[in-house]
Amino acid sequence: MATKSRTTKPASRAAAKSAALKTGKSSKATAKAVTRTSAKPLAKTPAKPGRAAAPSARKALASKGRPAPAPRRRKQKVAISHHREEDFKADGLRAYAVYRDLGIADATRGLARAHVIRMLPPCNPQEVSKLHTHAVDFQMVYVLKGWVKSYLEGVGETLMQEGSCWTQPPKIRHMILDYSDDVELLEVILPADFKTVELST
Repeated sequence: MATKSRTTKPASRAAAKSAALKTGKSSKATAKAVTRTSAKPLAKTPAKPGRAAAPSARKALASKGRPAPAPRRRKQKVAISHHREEDFKADGLRAYAVYRDLGIADATRGLARAHVIRMLPPCNPQEVSKLHTHAVDFQMVYVLKGWVKSYLEGVGETLMQEGSCWTQPPKIRHMILDYSDDVELLEVILPADFKTVELST
């Protein structure tokens, strides 16, 4: 019995020591695994099918602060026009005037139009003095020769003489009342093509 117990004790001690060493190694390995896991970034949770992922705050701020791209305009050309009497043609808006086109509409691909206008004498108020509007973005008139009397809504009757210049805001109600036999006007309009509406009152 004594011999048997002596041989058993050392064996049980060795087994206990081996178990303790294994436990220590496994706890160290577990600690390393936990450290590695905590160091790695958390994986993104995949969005559920059929549901769009919410945009991040950074993307939302970037989209709000980014201006919309400006429309690309077509390339313009140089326009040169010299005075020639044969260039005055009765192909404009009014039957009581002839127009010398300065080539701006073609050169700017429709962005603007510029022409010299000669009113045909004598002035006939029944034909000329009709209230109307133009659907334009910009309109400017400069008196090159003579004079013209016009009515502008909010301004009233105005006499424009050689060297006078005025603008007509979009869709302002206006009309020509009278003009001299030698009147010539330079008109610049944006865009080149626009709608004119005759008004009854």
